[in-house]
Amino acid sequence: MRLFLVRHGETVDNVAGLYAGVRDSALTAHGALQAQRLAAHLASRSRSPTTGPITHIFSSDLQRAAHTAQAVIDAITRSPTAPRDASPLHLVKVPDLRERNFGSAEGKRFGASRADSETHEAMRIRAERFVRWHLAELLAGGGEGSIVVVSHGLMLNSLLRVMLARYAPGELDRLAGPPGVERGEYLTVWSNTGYLEMVVKRGDAVVVSLPDSVRSRVSLLVIRVNVVDHLEGLKKTRGGIGSAQFDNRQRTLDSFLTPSSKKPRLE
Repeated sequence: MRLFLVRHGETVDNVAGLYAGVRDSALTAHGALQAQRLAAHLASRSRSPTTGPITHIFSSDLQRAAHTAQAVIDAITRSPTAPRDASPLHLVKVPDLRERNFGSAEGKRFGASRADSETHEAMRIRAERFVRWHLAELLAGGGEGSIVVVSHGLMLNSLLRVMLARYAPGELDRLAGPPGVERGEYLTVWSNTGYLEMVVKRGDAVVVSLPDSVRSRVSLLVIRVNVVDHLEGLKKTRGGIGSAQFDNRQRTLDSFLTPSSKKPRLE
């Protein structure tokens, strides 16, 4: 089994340099193109015997993440090689996957005071709740295929840390770096539509703390981080068109292709 942790496409607030945690910033036209590229890439990977079909897709309920995740479902559904008897994919929107709440800094420019932002501990609790309620059974269940989780840069770091602490402490130490090197809360970065890929392995059942209870041994191996191969050659329109909010009534996005010089942001 493979597990993909994916960041949403570029948003209007990303381009404007504004804090957008729980603020429901829309994708730009360029962000929608990024999502389409990601979707085609993951749809292609889902046909690979190494990756296996994507069986579950979760996202934050904020539109930038949900629209990115829905693009993946649409690409898989439209694929001419999609099995006709396959169970339809449904997007599961999970509020716990929302980005960090920046409090009074929401909607303000980067650099504004974030003294009342959501704490790392509160984010960790949300990440643990998502793993417990949505992922744990799938990871332990023995099924094949892949799982996709679309969220936000800071929340994905919290989720990654929680998952590795639970299933792969050795991987957590590896990503955190050598002893004495302080990397803070964030183990890696996510560009817009960048993804982290993990291999899920299962072993023999092990006894857990509750009497007479067992669970499958699950281990995780991080094999790639911040993968953006699908964006190769994607260019951004000059004159502000690519940075404008995407209008889903547009018939084509081909006219929005020009070079991008924007640096990735975590939010």
